[in-house]
Amino acid sequence: MKPWFVPALLALIMWGVWGFLPKLSTRVMSPVSVLIFEALGVFLVGAAALLFVGSNLEMVPKGMVLAVSTGIFGMLGALFYLIAIMRGKISTIVTLTALYPLISIALAWMVLKEPIALKEGVGMVLALIAIVLLAT
Repeated sequence: MKPWFVPALLALIMWGVWGFLPKLSTRVMSPVSVLIFEALGVFLVGAAALLFVGSNLEMVPKGMVLAVSTGIFGMLGALFYLIAIMRGKISTIVTLTALYPLISIALAWMVLKEPIALKEGVGMVLALIAIVLLAT
């Protein structure tokens, strides 16, 4: 078994549950309230990770700015996701938002000059078609 398989499978499971639980919480609270409690959950995991690494925490300014930016984009994305699932069907919204790698791939191509193989390009075009089908 490849060394990345188990962590990738665990991420798949965690993100699958992450995509579902907000539908339940937005039935009883506003998206902003849910987001605040999600942030508490993020803080708890971060605090546990800090305890784990202890004094080995790396403090590289460029990396810190990028990591904080990641958190900002992630939480803003979570807020918009919460608003969307409160207003629509989770089956459609979770599928649409799960196509976020298109943005990551496009940025990697533009900024990092990572090549896109023909097969990957075809997959991306099909994903764009899926977005149109889901949105109509």
